[in-house]
Amino acid sequence: MSDQFLSNEELEMLLEKHSGNGPVNEVQEQQPKAIEEVFTEFDYEKSENIDTPRNLDLLLDIPLEISVVLGKTKKSIRDITNVVPGSVIELDKPIEEPLEICANGKKIAEGEAIVINEKFCVRITKIMSKRELIKNL
Repeated sequence: MSDQFLSNEELEMLLEKHSGNGPVNEVQEQQPKAIEEVFTEFDYEKSENIDTPRNLDLLLDIPLEISVVLGKTKKSIRDITNVVPGSVIELDKPIEEPLEICANGKKIAEGEAIVINEKFCVRITKIMSKRELIKNL
């Protein structure tokens, strides 16, 4: 073939030559076929019984920030700029409701406030199930 363009007749001859069971169709036949799979819903209850991996020790020394939430409220910037020592900010949680115990900002447990040796402490009353932990992500 030269550096010139192919004529229409030459193009048609090439197309006819490769339109049958030529290399293009052989490649198409070698393509993998897709198979449709249907997966069942993940069962959180069964997952709680799964053994923890042996390399869990690698993760156990990672520090987490633990916080205890007494309650929450929303205030405008104007209200916040008017806060002075002695101001009282009312929270949304009644005193009889449990406190939220969070690890890195995610609720992991509930508890109640107590005082030991003149320091605030929290007594754990409930630990979130794995299902609740996953739901709160």
